[in-house]
Parts: sequence; C-alpha cells; structure tokens
Amino acid sequence: MNQTVPAGTTGGPVPMLGLNNNAPNTRALCDFLPAPGYARCFALARTDVTPRKGVQPNFTPSGFGPPDLVSAYKLPHGLLSGKGQIIAVVDAYDDPNAESDLAIYRTQFGLPTCSTANKCFQKVNQSGQTSPLPQPNAGWAGEISLDLDMVSAACPHCKIILVEATSNSFANLGTSNDTAVNMKANAVSNSYGGGESGGTNSHYDHPGHIILASSGDGGYGAQSPCSYATVVCVGGTHLTRGGGTRGWTETAWRGAGSGCSGVVLKPSWQTDTGCTMRSESDVSSVADPSSGVAVYDTYQSHGWQVYGGTSASSPFIAGVYGLAKNAAKQNYAASIWAAGGSKKLNDVTSGSNGTCPSQYLYICTAGVGYDGPTGWGTPWGVKAF
Repeated sequence: MNQTVPAGTTGGPVPMLGLNNNAPNTRALCDFLPAPGYARCFALARTDVTPRKGVQPNFTPSGFGPPDLVSAYKLPHGLLSGKGQIIAVVDAYDDPNAESDLAIYRTQFGLPTCSTANKCFQKVNQSGQTSPLPQPNAGWAGEISLDLDMVSAACPHCKIILVEATSNSFANLGTSNDTAVNMKANAVSNSYGGGESGGTNSHYDHPGHIILASSGDGGYGAQSPCSYATVVCVGGTHLTRGGGTRGWTETAWRGAGSGCSGVVLKPSWQTDTGCTMRSESDVSSVADPSSGVAVYDTYQSHGWQVYGGTSASSPFIAGVYGLAKNAAKQNYAASIWAAGGSKKLNDVTSGSNGTCPSQYLYICTAGVGYDGPTGWGTPWGVKAF
C-alpha cells in the first residue's frame, strides 16, 4: 500500500474537534496540516470497528446504510429517481480499488450496478483522461470510498464521475472541478478544505451546476472552498434513530465546521444579520462518526468500516440534488435559503460546535431557524433542492 504523504503538508497530528480528546476511537484519514495553497480531506474513521471483507449476506455492516438514510431524510427511491443525472466527486490522488469497492457496497445494499462497463461509473484524472492516473494515497483513497458510497446511498440511479487531482493543491483540485463540469456533471462534491484563500475562485463558480463542499471537522472557523458564495456549504449533524413524528432525531455535531467569512462578501440571498460576511454552512446531513455511515474500503482499510466527518455530508447532499433533477435552475445556495424555515427541511435546533463572538452566537450554536453548524437543516425529501 502506498502511504505517500501528500504534497503541501506539514505533518503531525491535526488539532481539531472531532479528533483526539473530543472524539474517542476516531482518526482522521488525512492526518496532516495542509500548507497554504493545499487542502486536506475531512474523512474520519472509527477505530473501534472490526473490518469485514466482501459482501456479507448474513451480516449487516455497522453504521447507517442506504435504507437508514433514505428513511431518515424521506428520500424518493423509485426506479426513475435521479435517472439521467451525473454526480461528480473531486478528490486528490488515486484509489486503485475505487470501482471494485463501490461494487461491493452497492451489492451489499441491493443497489443497481454502477461500473465502467455499464457506463454508470467513470474514473478520470484532472484532465478528464483515464490515464495516467495520479499516484495512490491511502488517506485520500478512504475519502474516495466514502464519497462514492454516499452518492450511491442518496441517488443509486445517478451516474458517478470520480475526478482524481494530481495532488491536493487547490490549483489541481480547482482544475478537477472544471473537468467535472466539462464532463456534464450536474453536481460536484468536494470533501476537503483549507484556510480561506480569497473572496472568489472561478474554479468553484459554475452556474447551472451545483458545486458543494464540506464545512470541515474542526468546529468554528471558516475555510475554503466552503466559504465561497458560489458553493453550497454542507455542515454536519449527529443522527439518532427514534424520537418525534419523524422517527429520527438530529443535533448539531460538535465537530461540524461553520464560520463567518473574513474575506467572502455576503451573498444577496443570505438573510441572517449577525454575520455581515458570508455565513457557512447552508444545509447539512449526518456527519458525526459516532453516528456514522457504513463504508466499504480495501485500500486504506480492510473492508467494512464506519466513517464520518462532513466528508460524508457533502457527497450525500450532492446525491440529493441528483434526486431533485433541478441543478440547472439553482442560483448557488439561494434555493436552500428560500426554503429555510419551511417544512421542506428538518430544522436542527440543538447542539453546538464551539464559541462564537457575541454578535453571532448562532454561527456556533443550533437553534430554531438558521445556524452555522447545520445551516437551514437537513433534507426532508427533495423539495428544497
């Protein structure tokens, strides 16, 4: 297994919520601090789960699977749901086992085949070519498995493009977004981030296509690309079975990223008044690894694992956009904000990810209506999308 440390890293443990003393039995797959101009993936893995390999006919993998997520978020899953839509995930480096691992995940949960052979799945480099592919990297390979599985869980009839950037530089990752859009992806998920790097970025601005990014796993603190006003910024929750008429309960995950940008101007469609710049996030779904999702990964791990982080929520929400078949009519995250406060989203009203300045405490603490860690809430079907 290639354990190459990504370029642009400083190495060492990552001082963030969701790791170490705040989340026992959890580790970051990209366990490094990114240098300026570089990103780290946000996937988190549970260390207290014993991996199993292959399709398990007499065993239900730990973590939430597609049936759980469909139930929790009331998603349509008819034969035509999402058909004809293309969802892209952008990651750095190569996962040599991406397609074979995806096949095991989808077989385990009875989802339709999505392969190169049936033209449902494509894996390309940042130029859109099938070769040469980047060098493999174990941490990013785990991220890739999580991304592909979460798109599949939300939208099993969507086609999937995996675009692998040559490195974890924002330059290469940005180019990969352009490639995904050029390959006609309706929605593009980015489960990575780093420090804020300017107020705009054309690589993440593609009207008629939804560009999504994870808000991060370090609690309060804005970062790119999630803070760009042209990106749907996806936060995270802790999801629990049971409670209320919904049959599921959610609170803000304490590791979910949120922030009041220091460089991105407030878009016209944002209506909150405490933060005078771009507020993040916009929308959310399950991310806490303690209530994490089942993932199949054999390059970084040894089979079935439980993963989390907002790396799970961004590709999942990308799949929800695929179900809605409405990406071309969206104005960035404006439709989410227009639906805010309605019954089109599950409002998450409790939980916190840190301490914010007094003028915008809601950026850190969930409450009725909009808040930073969970945005306007989580999907209730696809009407908000």
